[in-house]
Amino acid sequence: MSYRLGIDVGGTMTDAVILDTADNVVSKVKVPNSSDIVSGIQTAITHVLQTSGLPPQRISLAMLGTTQVTNAIIERRGLSRVLAMRIGAPATTGVKPLASWPDDLATWGRAHSVILRGGHEFDGRLIAPLDELAVAEACRKVRGTVDAVAVTGVFSPVSAQHEERAAAIIQEELGDVPTSLSHQIGSIGLLERENATILNAMVIQVAKRVVQTFSAAIRNSGISAALFLAQNDGTLMELDYAQQYPILTVASGPTNSMRGAAYLTGLTDAVVIDIGGTSTDVGILVRGFPRESAVAVEVGDVRTNFRMPDLVSLGLGGGSIVRETARGITIGPDSVGYKIITEGQVFGGHTLTFTDVAVSQGRGPLGDPGVLTLDEAFAQQAYQIAVNRIVDAIAQIKTNALPIPLIAVGGGSFTLPDALPEASHIVRPLHYEVANAIGAAMAQVSGRVDKIYNMEGRKRDEVLAEAEAAARAEAEAAGAAPDSLVLVDVEELPLSYLPGNATRIRLTVAGTLRAWEELKAES
Repeated sequence: MSYRLGIDVGGTMTDAVILDTADNVVSKVKVPNSSDIVSGIQTAITHVLQTSGLPPQRISLAMLGTTQVTNAIIERRGLSRVLAMRIGAPATTGVKPLASWPDDLATWGRAHSVILRGGHEFDGRLIAPLDELAVAEACRKVRGTVDAVAVTGVFSPVSAQHEERAAAIIQEELGDVPTSLSHQIGSIGLLERENATILNAMVIQVAKRVVQTFSAAIRNSGISAALFLAQNDGTLMELDYAQQYPILTVASGPTNSMRGAAYLTGLTDAVVIDIGGTSTDVGILVRGFPRESAVAVEVGDVRTNFRMPDLVSLGLGGGSIVRETARGITIGPDSVGYKIITEGQVFGGHTLTFTDVAVSQGRGPLGDPGVLTLDEAFAQQAYQIAVNRIVDAIAQIKTNALPIPLIAVGGGSFTLPDALPEASHIVRPLHYEVANAIGAAMAQVSGRVDKIYNMEGRKRDEVLAEAEAAARAEAEAAGAAPDSLVLVDVEELPLSYLPGNATRIRLTVAGTLRAWEELKAES
């Protein structure tokens, strides 16, 4: 029998699980993160292999979720120098690329940004022919001074001809430089799509280092499995795809938890709350997948419009530090993180954390409650403050006032009370503490389309079939088994402000990982 390994590297802990071909959890572990990440992963792998009794050779697939790309953007660390090329003159010269970016992040691309003639209207008509000579000249000017190129054309989700031609010229002039094309990353909305594309180009080298690091950790553990990365819609992608579109790993941790929550409970429509050591993420499942945000999302203080889950995040976790100040009781956002097991008072430490407060209120047999000397009124007030923040977040993520099931996952979810005003009931499933690693290992792959179609003279079914075919092609490129793909979401938005009966179609398909289907067939 073949087995698969799911790993999720969070802010404070590394979680790992082994699943068999029937999706049963064979072994699981949570270990504190290491400063170099690799040793933490290897420690987790060693533990799950030992407790399962399996030799490394029995692991056929390894799935990894990581926050490394997100952290690189937030911390402005290890980013690539980018040529930001916009194809849109004379129509889009009023606002320059990276105009709204924070100065410390814009320095990675602002020095090398150009706006060139070209682009299309919403219906595919030319704004102007592509200035191919200008594309080549822009490349020559930055040769040796940039690490990647980001190309954004006006309405390129409708017609990608100019972006694709520019990419060919870039390869001729700069060789095999990583090139990100906006029609493959963002949706309608020029500036936000351009921002997402530039960010993607900036973190391509980060993604390559992540892949090399994780691959080394897997090899050092004696495992020769195929490796996949988790993306932020709760599905997986092959390494080549991940290195081309690393921005899609942003917020993959919470979505892993949501997919794991759906699997562990069998619920397809529910609120999911994931409480870790430093933060709490609240999202919502729709038909078993995380609901996508319908508004532009900021990443590292940059407004973008690529695919992102709809989340409410709080600086509240099991390790959040509790203080009494002149303004009242505060909980977080600073946290002792993975040091909770040594610094938390219930474990014999000297720092008052949210875990200590929760334990004082009878939440979970953890540590030694007898060592706590909390004033009861203070503890009750602090606990209620935290619960109120969580209830507000749940109300914010819901779309109506009706009670809805709530799935509690994450190592800190034991702190929740047994009932909450916004929830019909609370489910805390078996293996809840490693739901993120289970979600990473679920072997689902997706493909999506977000595009404006001119419906004039065309049949609706014909257009939808075209969109679904494009989504299926993307899913197969990411590693999906073609026969397993099913339509999981479709949304049609007529755009009355555009002529020609224009309609924006957002469509998603999902299926099983091709490599896993092949392994199951063999066994």
